[in-house]
Amino acid sequence: MAMPRRRYPLQPITKLFLAALGVTIAAWVLRGLALLAFLPGIVLWLLILMCFALGILSTLQRIR
Repeated sequence: MAMPRRRYPLQPITKLFLAALGVTIAAWVLRGLALLAFLPGIVLWLLILMCFALGILSTLQRIR
């Protein structure tokens, strides 16, 4: 069964936000499982801040 097409395709900034969110969640989980224990905490914080910034930009782009 084919998925229905979106009425409004995702904007590039929204795709970037979703990708960054996925990478951030994966890094957080893997660091918690000690698979990425060598990853400094500042890198995780930078990923989280980048997600906030991209989320805000995505929202602002959508309402314009």
